Amino acid sequence: MRGPCFREELGRGLNPSSLGIVGGNNPWRIPRRPVSLRNMTEQLLLTGATGFIGNRVFRSLREDGWGVRCLTRRPEAARQAWPDRDWVAGDAEDGEALARAMDGCRVAFYLIHGMGELHPDWVERELATAERFSRAAACAGVERIVYLGGVAPAGPPSAHLRARLETGQALRAGQVSCLELRAGMIVGAGSASWTIVRDLAARLPAMVLPAWLDHRSEPVAVDDVVAALVRAARLPLAGSDLWDLPGPEALSGVEILQRSAALMGRKPILLRVPFVTPKLSSHWIRLVTRTDYRLAAELVEGLTSELLASRYGFWASAGLPEPLRLEEAAARALAAEAGRLSRGARLMEALAGALMRRA
Repeated sequence: MRGPCFREELGRGLNPSSLGIVGGNNPWRIPRRPVSLRNMTEQLLLTGATGFIGNRVFRSLREDGWGVRCLTRRPEAARQAWPDRDWVAGDAEDGEALARAMDGCRVAFYLIHGMGELHPDWVERELATAERFSRAAACAGVERIVYLGGVAPAGPPSAHLRARLETGQALRAGQVSCLELRAGMIVGAGSASWTIVRDLAARLPAMVLPAWLDHRSEPVAVDDVVAALVRAARLPLAGSDLWDLPGPEALSGVEILQRSAALMGRKPILLRVPFVTPKLSSHWIRLVTRTDYRLAAELVEGLTSELLASRYGFWASAGLPEPLRLEEAAARALAAEAGRLSRGARLMEALAGALMRRA
């Protein structure tokens, strides 16, 4: 299978000599690394290893017995921050670098997403990167790709969700079997969507509630998502497949805000104003929360229809326990980020809390 695959990549501009391609019966073969005790462990490639999910899943994958190779565009900075990890230099948009990084890996994790950079053509670049990643995995002999995507909305998807869905389709359409797991709102310290909820609940004595906050989603704890991703690397899989990762309850945005506020001892005044648009909402979210405005605008746009799972059953099929309820997931997130706020933010939240207790 590698011969045709590498010919295709070479036609797209890869340099055979830089890949280490040698002669022999198969002139397209990449020579494997010398056998060593380190290489006796099953290897996988982890992209997004410094991110919200990737940083957590790295530790769990190591505990599960995997040798984890981490792809990064800035290896020197990554080695300084995490010297105990195996870092390999490369960019997911560089097919040559991907082919080298995946050499000898059985599994490749696709945990990257271009929304944070928000180039004008970021959705198209996202899709092209996924296709390139799939081809490189086939060339390197990877057996499985694990991808964390987003739940399909009931209505037309935002650009953010469309990119997630189309990326999953591209990966599942490739030669390497891909297990796509789809999550909605992930509750955990560092999650952009959770940060919006947490900051609104902590900082606003009164909230204007647009109609789109009545739409439901199934928030899931980051610990449960990580457990699902680790299990996905070893699950029996005949071909490509997808599952949703719903939390245990379908909750409206209003319910998520109320229950998160209650955990912090707050009871904000809620005012329903149905004519507030997602764009207007993103502006006041920017004023209150720590989330980047462009990122917040994309996330809010994705909430304009319900985000409910269409394929349930992964937790039982994978032999995992039922996911945590919102209160437990939120309590863990609050504990994990305790003490990280600036002094000004702590004072503002203390004042808001006093006002809410009086109300």
